[in-house]
Amino acid sequence: MSVTYSEMLDLGIQAPSFDLPAANPEVNHDAGRRRRLDDFAEAKVLVVVFTCNHCPYAKHVESALIGTALTYAEKGVAFVAISSNDPDQYSEDSFDSMARRAREKGYPFPYLFDEEQKVAQAYRAVCTPDFFVFDSDRKLVYRGRFDETRPGRGEATGRDLTTAIDQLLATGEVTIAQRPSMGCNIKWKPGNRPAQSLA
Repeated sequence: MSVTYSEMLDLGIQAPSFDLPAANPEVNHDAGRRRRLDDFAEAKVLVVVFTCNHCPYAKHVESALIGTALTYAEKGVAFVAISSNDPDQYSEDSFDSMARRAREKGYPFPYLFDEEQKVAQAYRAVCTPDFFVFDSDRKLVYRGRFDETRPGRGEATGRDLTTAIDQLLATGEVTIAQRPSMGCNIKWKPGNRPAQSLA
């Protein structure tokens, strides 16, 4: 299994905007069938996760991610999941398959389809899963791994991500050591692979 490490986008940058269709519009149904960055303006913290259906690394953290999102919703933390994979390469990552997965697993967050892969490029996301945490001003304060576990190596806890969120909520800053996420590379369409990525 080949492994790709996240590129660790520069801290302090403003969250790139997005306007993407939701595979599970029943979540926050009053917002319509698309989700935009501005839809989460009231959130104290915004967590953007690039993920997909088929990747074993994404599957490894899935249940813990759902639990984390449910726990932190009460604290004003919003989660957004985005799949940027080319479904022509992996039909399991098609929009319809995303919708089925979100229903089956009970995703409590929007699951968005980045069909043109422009949002992944803007975030310099290269692997699944890849995590980005933004403060109330939508400045990047954490990027990297969910925790230290891997498929077949421990049960996912989200320790790194939740520590970062807890620090941000308590003090307004994140001091935890930030380590790259790792997983499957995003399946780029021909010509879309970022120049800085070897994935």
